[in-house]
Amino acid sequence: QVQLVESGGGSVQAGGSLRLSCVASGNTYINNYMAWFRQAPGKEREWVAVIMAGVGSTDYTDSVKGRFTISQDNAKSTLYLQMNTLKPEDTAIYYCAATRYLGRAPLAVREYRYWGLGTQVTVSS
Repeated sequence: QVQLVESGGGSVQAGGSLRLSCVASGNTYINNYMAWFRQAPGKEREWVAVIMAGVGSTDYTDSVKGRFTISQDNAKSTLYLQMNTLKPEDTAIYYCAATRYLGRAPLAVREYRYWGLGTQVTVSS
């Protein structure tokens, strides 16, 4: 079993920055991908960024490319999402997710086995 706990959310003005953290515990070694998803009110949960554990390769959804950076600290079992130049449309609950997956990087909600409870990010104009 794997437990994921997010933190770092909050309220900022447009153009500001936040860094989200996700601490993993349990059998973390079984997962080879970790990702951030978000869900805005009235919308489906969507993929934001993914990282291949150990290798460090990353990918981002188009709307956050150049503004968000996903990274991990293996010694601390922590996943990060640095969010810069935030926009009101980034407002959502942000979730950390982990899975073991073969092949291309998983980007769909159904492809992730473990989830955190989420942290709220609110960006005002």
